[in-house]
Amino acid sequence: MPPQHPFEPSDSRLATLRGPRSPQPYTARKITALTANPACSRRAVLDAAGVDKAVLAQRMGYEPRFGQSPFAIAREQAFEALVKWGGYAELIRLLREQLGIPVEEAAVTDLSEVGGDTSLNRRATETRHLLKRLASGSDERLILDRPLLTLEVAGQTAYLEPQVLTHRVGGLFYLAEIRSFPAIDGQANPTAVAQTAKQAAVSVLALRRAFADMDLNPEQIAHEFLLICPKDFSNRPYGRMVDLRQELDALLFQLTRLRRADDLALGLPPSATLDTDRDEAELDASVGALDAAYTPDCLSFCEMARYCRDEATACASPTRLGGTVRNTLPGIDSTRTALAHLEGVHAPGPAEAAAIDHLRAAERLRRLRRGGAA
Repeated sequence: MPPQHPFEPSDSRLATLRGPRSPQPYTARKITALTANPACSRRAVLDAAGVDKAVLAQRMGYEPRFGQSPFAIAREQAFEALVKWGGYAELIRLLREQLGIPVEEAAVTDLSEVGGDTSLNRRATETRHLLKRLASGSDERLILDRPLLTLEVAGQTAYLEPQVLTHRVGGLFYLAEIRSFPAIDGQANPTAVAQTAKQAAVSVLALRRAFADMDLNPEQIAHEFLLICPKDFSNRPYGRMVDLRQELDALLFQLTRLRRADDLALGLPPSATLDTDRDEAELDASVGALDAAYTPDCLSFCEMARYCRDEATACASPTRLGGTVRNTLPGIDSTRTALAHLEGVHAPGPAEAAAIDHLRAAERLRRLRRGGAA
């Protein structure tokens, strides 16, 4: 489950935009969604300011239509407790099976609090202390439960809470992620596995940067992670190693494309607000002042997607038809404009001519397929 602890954006402008509500934390899930669409300034500012996008969408009349049900959350919590029972006995069993290590037991440090202190800074400091101790050459078998890591995203410090970091195994530390979707005959849902891998890549990157900051070799963090989920139709934990190299390369590239959220927020008018207690008209004007980069894929991971879809439809933006259409129409910001060029109402300019020629060729092929004349 994602951490429930708040973070405070460092930029006062972002905090002012959010209003008095407690900020929502960055999570690996949010970061993967943000990097899936790095051109979206709207999402970058909303996440950096800690705005609850589900509440914001609801206030604006767009109830989000996705998310985990309470039953799914309870099932995942119960399965995670089973994996952790008995000092992570099931995790250690899976490590023996997957990595071939003759380890019967290991100590566990729960970093969800440090001596009763649940503050982010205290937990992050203790996590770094333990990482440095374990990575310095000690053979101590110590599993870190809920370590707290930091990662800079769009100019803001994100606090991340992976589920498990193993002790050193063959010179490497391995991340483990526990999920409640089943593996039937050794095969889990590919979409769910891919999403988990993207989130694990965020934590692996944060771990490697923490190691680099402490002058430790970041390659000690394995590029594989242990995925743990129920086997078949039972609650018996099943595990397999998942390679993250492709996800890590994509994540590193996308993070470099993100603009600083505080710079994006400076372009908003002084009266702008993202305070979900404010009037709907004020929210609509403020959200509309942030550039969006809507594509149909947004519907699967962003709470604001239905609002952005209606906005794109109202202005006939090619993006509402998908990234392929958008990329096929460079320089054309409206499908109405494209149709006007095709019908001869307006002559395309030099920057639009190539795109219109492609559309005309596509139209001829469509007529031929329907048995018409070219």
